[in-house]
Amino acid sequence: MASTEHHISKDGSSTLYSKHFNQFYHNPNGAISESRHVFFETSGLIPKLKEAKVPVSIFEVGFGTGLNFMLLLHYVSKLNIETPIHFYSVEAFPANPESVKQFNFHEQLDLDDSNHLLVDIFRNLHSGWNHFENPIANHVQLSVFVGFFDTLEGIDTPIEFFFHDPFSPEVNDELWTPQTFKKLTDFGTDKAILTTYCAASKARAAMAKAGWLVYRAPGALGKREMTVASLDEGKFHQFKRVNENRLIQRFDNGDFDG
Repeated sequence: MASTEHHISKDGSSTLYSKHFNQFYHNPNGAISESRHVFFETSGLIPKLKEAKVPVSIFEVGFGTGLNFMLLLHYVSKLNIETPIHFYSVEAFPANPESVKQFNFHEQLDLDDSNHLLVDIFRNLHSGWNHFENPIANHVQLSVFVGFFDTLEGIDTPIEFFFHDPFSPEVNDELWTPQTFKKLTDFGTDKAILTTYCAASKARAAMAKAGWLVYRAPGALGKREMTVASLDEGKFHQFKRVNENRLIQRFDNGDFDG
């Protein structure tokens, strides 16, 4: 279990501070606010869920506090989304269920008394894959892999949306490598979309080396930029695309080492 401390971010929503990584799990200026912007709004996920005629698959790197899964349930409930959804996630250091009891996501997201759902999820996690039935929305499936990302094997369902939400490259560099992003392309559909709060050039270069088309997008809560990427050139014309070849060259030259 992760060694953490509970905090309330500036938008009133819960987050944790990791003593292992010496970082907050979310932006301390607003946990829910940043997750909404990065993973649900900028990605185009919400209109996709409202319009989709076939099941939608999401893969999250870093289950963390379970916030993004709770946000998904919020949108499903409030927008009456009936599209079948499979939410996959991976987490190496699950939070302690006693810490999860303190989370206020159910209050902030108007999900009634659903905090017990998140507590039960964390209480029942074990190494390897964990699959959960969803009493709030039975058309939303949750599968959480407990273990390191590099031990994760293939997923049967091709992924359309990736939430890249691990700790920052400064402390969790192994999840920001070309190998990591290539593994995600192998999991994805040919039109897959990836979003992350991170705007570091090294991270963008690693994405580019793995074959992602990379774009700059406005960040949340005062951050100038975040990053969106796709395997399809038809996506994200509204955002400025980076020079992938130049970033790859810099990566290969070792400009980001050290």
